[in-house]
Amino acid sequence: MDSCIGLPRLNEAAPAFDAITTQGRKTLSDYKGKWLILFSHPADFTPVCTTEFIGFQNRKADFDAMNCELLGLSIDSVHSHNAWTLNIKEKFGVDIEFPIIADLDMKVAKAYGMIHEAAADTSAVRATFFIDPEGTLRAMVYYPMSNGRQIDEFVRLLKGMQTSDANACATPENWREGEKVIVPPPATIDEAKARLESNEYECTDFYFCKKSL
Repeated sequence: MDSCIGLPRLNEAAPAFDAITTQGRKTLSDYKGKWLILFSHPADFTPVCTTEFIGFQNRKADFDAMNCELLGLSIDSVHSHNAWTLNIKEKFGVDIEFPIIADLDMKVAKAYGMIHEAAADTSAVRATFFIDPEGTLRAMVYYPMSNGRQIDEFVRLLKGMQTSDANACATPENWREGEKVIVPPPATIDEAKARLESNEYECTDFYFCKKSL
């Protein structure tokens, strides 16, 4: 029972990989300086996965604008990936423009904890990993085999993380670009008093303050 060797951990270096894809060999270092969304799917030529790939492709321009690349993966051959990509173009009219890792030996899937024996013995679950430009794993999202991902949420999450990085802030539930952000709690009582008296913040209490960017 060693097919899943453990999950990578947030805010640590993402596991390195060197893999064959539908667009040639790709390594994690190829993406240095960019964000990367690495996502696995159970199998080619399956209906839920097809909708997800179309969903990722439909938002690709938004990911591009945020300096983010997309990279798919399943335990299938590159020939299967190529045939499925062509099928999606033929049947749904959508060109899949991002590469897909062919992971027949499951090296990448095992390194990222994508194989969950209770879900399937030889299929990768619906796992999504956000890797920042320094190669650090910043977020992980898992979905069950039966339900497709919500790609709009991944766009929102990436925008939120980039906003937090750039402005030393946090974002509230369902935050959207342009809305107020949450500022870190004050470290001292003097800072707390000053914040409550400031016109810069919208404070419900000293520990809960928002501001516009």
